[in-house]
Amino acid sequence: QAQLVESGGGSVQAGGSLRLSCSVGGYTWSAYCLGWFRQVPGKEREVVAAIGNDGSSRYAEFAKGRFTISLDSSKWTLFLQMNSLEPEDSAMYYCAADPLECYSGDLKRDDFGYWGQGTQVTVSA
Repeated sequence: QAQLVESGGGSVQAGGSLRLSCSVGGYTWSAYCLGWFRQVPGKEREVVAAIGNDGSSRYAEFAKGRFTISLDSSKWTLFLQMNSLEPEDSAMYYCAADPLECYSGDLKRDDFGYWGQGTQVTVSA
């Protein structure tokens, strides 16, 4: 049973940077898909970025060029480096994991079986 714990959220001004971390514990999968999602009240949880066991990564259009997902496999810690933050990036950010290879199509919330508790990111203008 995987346990995910996020950290690194906070408040930042537009143009600033934050790095989110997610510690993945109790994990012994040989195949996996790890991802970051975000959600604002009243809206669907949307994928930000994901990385698979083959090392490939993918990003939502809004994240391309600004965000970078990475995995320290020695510590089973997932990161999301976010640069050039905009007020529209304000949301609760969630770490997600699943013991299957990343689905080749558009990733959705239902594609992940394990979730962290979320960390708030607030970007002020």
